[in-house]
Amino acid sequence: MQKIIGNNLRNLRKLHQMSLEALAQKIAMSPGNLSRIERGEVNVSVGLLEKLSQALHCEVSDFFNAASSSSQTFIEQFRQSAKYINQFNQKTFVIALSGEVFTEAQFESIAFDINLLRSLNIQIVIVHGIRPQIDGVLQENHIHSQLVNNVRVTDQASLKHVIDVNGRIRTQIEALLSSSLINSPLFGSDIKISSGNFLTARPLGVLSGIDMQFTGQIRKVDHEAIQNKLNQKEIVLISPLGFSPIGDVFNLSYEQVASQVASAVKAQKLIYYVNADGILNLRGELIPELTTEKAENLIGQIEASTTPQNAPFISYSDFNILKSSLQAIQNKVEKIHLINRHKNGSLIEELFTDEGAGTVLTEYPLETIRPAKLRDIKKIFQLIEPLGQDGVLVERAVVQIEKEIDHYFVMEYDLNLIGCVALYEYDRMIEIACFAIDKHYYNQGYGSKLLSYCEKEARRRQVDTAFILTTQSEHWFLEKGFQLTDKEYMPENRKKIYQAERNSKFLSKKI
Repeated sequence: MQKIIGNNLRNLRKLHQMSLEALAQKIAMSPGNLSRIERGEVNVSVGLLEKLSQALHCEVSDFFNAASSSSQTFIEQFRQSAKYINQFNQKTFVIALSGEVFTEAQFESIAFDINLLRSLNIQIVIVHGIRPQIDGVLQENHIHSQLVNNVRVTDQASLKHVIDVNGRIRTQIEALLSSSLINSPLFGSDIKISSGNFLTARPLGVLSGIDMQFTGQIRKVDHEAIQNKLNQKEIVLISPLGFSPIGDVFNLSYEQVASQVASAVKAQKLIYYVNADGILNLRGELIPELTTEKAENLIGQIEASTTPQNAPFISYSDFNILKSSLQAIQNKVEKIHLINRHKNGSLIEELFTDEGAGTVLTEYPLETIRPAKLRDIKKIFQLIEPLGQDGVLVERAVVQIEKEIDHYFVMEYDLNLIGCVALYEYDRMIEIACFAIDKHYYNQGYGSKLLSYCEKEARRRQVDTAFILTTQSEHWFLEKGFQLTDKEYMPENRKKIYQAERNSKFLSKKI
């Protein structure tokens, strides 16, 4: 029952587009405890369920409904994931794991998902951290560890423990990734894990007047050796240690290692596990997409309005990950994904569903709007056919769409066609027709972006007025500045093909 309540709670929270932190704040609970409830690890009192139902505007009984994962739902979800399975074939992903993943026993489920990716012929590089483990060992041995700008000063006494801890964590990772993991997608197969000296490092030097000693930075990544291992279908495991040509060992930041390795091997994706559902803005709301420009602005706002250590909705470690992600984008890594380490299966949900599960960082926006091409006809028809059947749009046949394809524009999100519109010009007026957004992308602002594009295109064509004919979307367009207008002002050529039986409302807007 705890699992059912947790799953329903997570689904309701996501339905309301509410972050874990935002909901926790509403009900006066720590995000960590709320996360454990969603994972089904904690019993929930009736009083707490009542608070949750008020915050999510639902009934208490909604938390007890059995999950609606019918066979038909599963089939639909699997079909949706097929396009990603094909797209990711033989691509290289770098996955970065903080030391907390191992101290909080989260790696076993992550290892299962990594094995699943490998079974889908995705090339995997894993970079792991060891920061909390080092903290624990140094404390046990009464060794003081100085931090400069949240970077550890690694002296000779500390370095010995860094090396020992690293070996222990690496062994743990290799054991769980091996084929002995029961129920793993690769159970019984001869999976290979490779680790080695892939990083050449040098001293970080002096920071704020302090000699960082054996804390280092990467000088070179042996990308050819890594690629050779990947070509042999091995998972490559990289630890946050680097070696100098004269044999010195340096303690490295795993965030920076992951960023530079991803750049060196030309990875298609760099994936960081973070402490929240992704990156949250200064209001505590999840940011599903970040461009380079937006990431720079967010970092600047955090540094200007507060200190990174005291930022209200982002941990200092996640702030460092954000900065490393930005560096990776600037070094031509295509996409960075920031996903919740507390959420079981967040890796699969982020990669194989349209909605995703965290924040994706790219150089430019994921959505683009462009003139339609002949190859888009089938998808355009699939978008508008249900709306035509429901009477929302005029029904159009494939042949008609093909004939008028030069009038159409399409919106793509991450290479998926999610919206369309047709523009028809009449003297100094332009009609916005066939306006449709894929139902999976409702209430995410894509309709507003597509409408803004139409208005920009109208201005480019130097028309005076944009108009639409609608039976069911009147209020949405009124909210966007359109006005209900008498049909006598409709262009004469448009009146000739107006279907009076539909009784569509005529709305117009000065451009």
